[in-house]
Amino acid sequence: MSVRRLAKEQPPSFAFSPDSMEKVNFWLGKYPEHRKQSASIPLLWLVQKQEGWVSEPAIRLVAEMLSVPVIRIYEVATFYTMFMLEPVGSAALIQVCGTTPCALRGANDLIEICKTEIGPKSHLSADGLFTWEEVECLGACCNAPMAAINDYYYEDLTPESFRQIIADFRAGKKPAPGSYAGRRSSEPAGGAQTLSDASLYDGSRAQPLAKIPNAPEPEPKPEPVA
Repeated sequence: MSVRRLAKEQPPSFAFSPDSMEKVNFWLGKYPEHRKQSASIPLLWLVQKQEGWVSEPAIRLVAEMLSVPVIRIYEVATFYTMFMLEPVGSAALIQVCGTTPCALRGANDLIEICKTEIGPKSHLSADGLFTWEEVECLGACCNAPMAAINDYYYEDLTPESFRQIIADFRAGKKPAPGSYAGRRSSEPAGGAQTLSDASLYDGSRAQPLAKIPNAPEPEPKPEPVA
């Protein structure tokens, strides 16, 4: 695993917004007082959803709220790669899957586009709009190549569709997530090949069970005790 460190430049402070604080209290309420540290991941995630990344002041605040040493929260934030430790683009955080199925289907072309359209990986772009990185399997191998952008999956990408998605984000638009080959869910290319007749699975063909000859009658259920 690569070494993960906090950003060199840090904000002077961090505070949860009223909306985030409501969610913080929800998570804190799920654990007994002596197990509050169990909320470390949810609270760090709320930090990231609010700010886009996890800063050192935020780590200190979470540690204070959970009554644990700062190093404990620092360990969590630096171990899990889902936590971004540097500011990310205001328009899009792009995570391109580079694992074998996606690589075989053209992920390397998407990575090259990120390099030319955005800049070096894991760094804020010059215009402040984008951050991109290469990640391991995101679990959408059937629809490779794909990328996770902000909170959604963009699948069945081509160089042309990927460039357009980046251009749309740069223009302030919100490109629709999902398959860019017209695929529904993870069905085969060209559409579903099996279970095409809905009556096979919608229950319309169901028949009453035939009574087994000489089978004993079921015993009556006892009346519930009041």
